[in-house]
Amino acid sequence: MPVPTGESAGGRPLPDWHALSAEEVRREVGTDPAGLSTGEAEERLQRYGKNVLREEARETRLQVFLRQFKSILIVILIIAAAVSFLVGEALDAAAILIIVVLNAILGYSQEWQAGEAIEALKKMLVQHAVVVRDGERREIDAAGIVPGDVVLLEMGERVPADIYIADATSLEVDEAPLTGESSPVDKAPGPLPAGTALAERSNMAFAGTTVTNGRGRGVAVATGMQTEFGRIAGLSQRVADETTPLARQMDRLGRDLGLIALGIAVLVVAVGLLQQRGLLEMFLVGVSLAVAVIPEGLPAVVTLTLAIGIKTMMRRNCLIRHLPASETLGAVSVICTDKTGTLTRNEMTVVRVRTPDTEVAVTGAGYLPMGEFLLEEKPIDPLADPGLRQFLRTVLLCNHATLALEEGGWRILGTPTEGALVVAAEKAGLSRDDVPEAVKEFSFNSTRKRMTIIYPEEGGDVAHVKGAPEVLLARSSRLLRGGSAVPLTDEDRDAILREIEEYASQGLRVLGAACRPLPAGIEWTADTVETDLVFLGFAGIVDPPRPEAAEAIRLCRSAGIDVIMITGDNPLTAYAVARDLGLSSEGAMTGADLEALGDDELEGRLKTTKVLSRVTAEHKLRVIDILSRDREVIAMTGDGVNDAPALKKASIGIAMGIKGTDAAKESSDMVLVDDNFASIVAGVEEGRREYDNIARFTRYLLSSNVGELVAIVGALLLGLPLILIPVQILWINLVTDGLTALALGLEPAERDVMQRRPRDPQESILTRSAYLVILVLGAWLGLLTIYVFMGHYAVDLDRARTMAFTGLIIFELYNVLNFRSFRYPLHRIGFFSNPALLLAILGSLALQALVVYVPIFNVFLGTAPLTLADWGLLALLGLPVLLAGEAYKIFRLRVRGRSPASG
Repeated sequence: MPVPTGESAGGRPLPDWHALSAEEVRREVGTDPAGLSTGEAEERLQRYGKNVLREEARETRLQVFLRQFKSILIVILIIAAAVSFLVGEALDAAAILIIVVLNAILGYSQEWQAGEAIEALKKMLVQHAVVVRDGERREIDAAGIVPGDVVLLEMGERVPADIYIADATSLEVDEAPLTGESSPVDKAPGPLPAGTALAERSNMAFAGTTVTNGRGRGVAVATGMQTEFGRIAGLSQRVADETTPLARQMDRLGRDLGLIALGIAVLVVAVGLLQQRGLLEMFLVGVSLAVAVIPEGLPAVVTLTLAIGIKTMMRRNCLIRHLPASETLGAVSVICTDKTGTLTRNEMTVVRVRTPDTEVAVTGAGYLPMGEFLLEEKPIDPLADPGLRQFLRTVLLCNHATLALEEGGWRILGTPTEGALVVAAEKAGLSRDDVPEAVKEFSFNSTRKRMTIIYPEEGGDVAHVKGAPEVLLARSSRLLRGGSAVPLTDEDRDAILREIEEYASQGLRVLGAACRPLPAGIEWTADTVETDLVFLGFAGIVDPPRPEAAEAIRLCRSAGIDVIMITGDNPLTAYAVARDLGLSSEGAMTGADLEALGDDELEGRLKTTKVLSRVTAEHKLRVIDILSRDREVIAMTGDGVNDAPALKKASIGIAMGIKGTDAAKESSDMVLVDDNFASIVAGVEEGRREYDNIARFTRYLLSSNVGELVAIVGALLLGLPLILIPVQILWINLVTDGLTALALGLEPAERDVMQRRPRDPQESILTRSAYLVILVLGAWLGLLTIYVFMGHYAVDLDRARTMAFTGLIIFELYNVLNFRSFRYPLHRIGFFSNPALLLAILGSLALQALVVYVPIFNVFLGTAPLTLADWGLLALLGLPVLLAGEAYKIFRLRVRGRSPASG
């Protein structure tokens, strides 16, 4: 019994299938041209398993929900709730736990919805396949294919397994999902040298690719996870998920706050005991301090801000699968992007036509049959030029592709290259509808490199030929000049070959055309027909860049983001596309070049060479690893299965939603619903805005908590009663601070957000300058609160606490305006540019008024009614907090000579 998925029948390692003949392959896998018997196929299915990819099990709803509690900050909050409950503060404990659970529900809801959206985007890779079993043609579920099955391939079908091609007729396969090759690959039987690159194995058809032309017959040599598709999918599953920069920073912040809370609480309790205060009283003070240090509302505000940002990104066609990924996009410093279908349209387009008389440019892109023919930048009627008219007519007649208008736009049925020629002819006014019935065809294959179709016309039969221009030129004796066939001289031949090379050097795929009126009575064979041809010219065909991609790359450059093109395509083509898009690169490196370089050498080359071609999945992972050495935050875009491992390894993987394979989507953090590279730029801007806002409200909340801490500790050191009780601190942290912090999360992006370099992912969300601002403002708020309390506590403790409680809230509401921008004063960013924040401030004041005047709140929160004069006094005391912040920003701008544009 052969073992085709691991080793040969004799226990030897499997050979390179492409290096064998068809007979050797059949012998190796134990089959023959009549295919397997039903019994043998069933036995092999039991032995090798179904022809399906092994998928990582999707997380259950419970697993997704429990993952929301992994944050250290959440764990600290749960511990604080437990301590509060043990000391009898059940209300405090309940309030904290409610916030924790609501935060988890919100995070779970967002991530599960994203997962459901991905499931909706997934499509079955292969459903059915045609095989030969018991000598008969049968259609079976593709999952039942086994090594040794004889498989039949037809145009438009997905290849169901890795297949050695035994017979082929004009067989072409689109391998872009596997290799990144933009053009369909010609397939033909016959052994190839051992070690032939994957993209050049013309005698193999690989699972997950699509037959775009012709038909073929072959032997399945690998199924399921043993296919090239499966091998890369398995490589992806072995790559560990990367922790996002924001998750790392929030965990670090949680650890720091936990240690600070514990240290301060222990220190203050010790000081109180030395002052001979009661143990229970000091324990309650310690709990109050712990509650004051930890910003209970921070996890919920972060989650809500990210969720709102995700909704914004979705409107920009960016589907985020995990909450922190949206912010990670804003930290990206390098984008490693595929070319085909990402930077380009994945729609071949004729851009130039060269005939012996003239050269014209063709406008328009993709399969939309609208465009002009330009001679020296002036529109012409292509049908008025005899040579151009005959060239276009021949490429239309010698063609099997058809152009169809379907829902969503124009679409080509057939190979992209043939489709490009049909579209060019349609732009000139010719139509496939006018094509007569052919009488004979000599099909294209990779050996002949040409195709001929014979049509009956007035005056006799005419052979129309298209193919590699140098091949047609070698079989031509004349060329069409001035509407007449004239002898083809050696000088003409040399000049045409030089122009063909020039086209190829510019990354164009070159296709030639020729024709020949057939003499009556000759035998119609390929050799007799395809000789003495009249050479008509050639076309330059390109997969055009997306029109918005060049601007997206320019914006990336202004934002300090490096763009590296990583593709399986031809290096000349890749470099030409990069040049057209304005992507500066010192040439292009191939996969072979990468293998020849050490890690240090490659790291140096990547600083100047931004085009990598003919690369494999392993090469992409190596590039990601090397870029990570410089602490880069790396985004990887892609649509093919070959992209999946790098998508998972990168800081943020970005898959294509339309052309992307299931493997790519499952390995990604974000899916571009419209496959548009420019959407990434919008995502980067949104991600940067999110991070800026998270930094804003984190610093604001901590400055508020420092104010509470200073008020409590200061009062203790001054021998005063407890200035704020735990439930009042919770009210501030969860309700009033929470509303304004969330509104800060809606702050619009600053005008220069895309002119700044990416932030250092290792830098803490709290820089040294941020700590200084937090401490200074927090101390100011705390001392003001003590001042207010000292003026009233001797007369009425509840009223004094209410004044301190309300005063601290008013002071913090002034303070929140300071954190709208770290650099620009209010008149520069616009006082009304964030209406949500103004509403949050008014809402916080209204809620505090309820707490002060509604009797039930007086009982629960220990408050007492205040007079209008009390409110006025507190408003006047807090105003300098805002004025000082504004004065500092204006002073700093003037000293540094900055303007908003310069940032």
